[in-house]
Amino acid sequence: MKLFKIIFSCVLVVGLVTSCKSKKDDGFVSIFDGKTTTGWRGYNKPTFPAAGWEVVDGTLHCIESGTGEAGNGGDLIYDKKLSNFELDLEWKIGKGGNSGVFILAQEIPNEPIWKSAPEMQLLDNENHPDAKLGENGDRMAGSLYDLIPAKPQNTKSFGQWNHIHILVYQGTVVYSQNGKNVVEYHLWTEDWKKMIANSKFKDFEWFANPAKEGYIGLQDHGSDVWFRNIKLKLL
Repeated sequence: MKLFKIIFSCVLVVGLVTSCKSKKDDGFVSIFDGKTTTGWRGYNKPTFPAAGWEVVDGTLHCIESGTGEAGNGGDLIYDKKLSNFELDLEWKIGKGGNSGVFILAQEIPNEPIWKSAPEMQLLDNENHPDAKLGENGDRMAGSLYDLIPAKPQNTKSFGQWNHIHILVYQGTVVYSQNGKNVVEYHLWTEDWKKMIANSKFKDFEWFANPAKEGYIGLQDHGSDVWFRNIKLKLL
């Protein structure tokens, strides 16, 4: 019996060590510590916005402005340009809310972030009218906004946490939502150029021909939206 206990204890310890090692060695690092704004600043701004955003209960919270798309703080960017990476985070949104996550964004003076950066849409599908606009649901949560609908459409209701994962590797981009891959596209290809040529983005050169390195952005669309457990893995 003593020998069995010793063996069981050893197996248990080894299992815990292996588990901890796998979590530690997965390559992801936190880029939001849940307490400060370190590493984040306003788009086209040198510092974190003085209003419109706050750190509360371990989240980055975009505060509802009450004026629709006119937010009080403006969009946020992680202050490091990236090329090949995986982004992992959780988000939840207020009733009727709208927001997004941008990739490969460029800071273009006097131009909004969305003119240079593909967007993963974040939305209250049940209550925001954008869910019924666009084509085939391409403005619903998880979609490449206004271009490719998220399938399956597995977003949780407003006030509930959603988990998303974005892979960017040598032009291949994959959006995953709540454990399912929902969108895939390939930058700079003929298919990409054709899709953009038939969209509202066709006149924006920075969008039509995205940069190979850019910023991650979190959108202030005037709605309550919370972000937490924001992690990054460089590829």
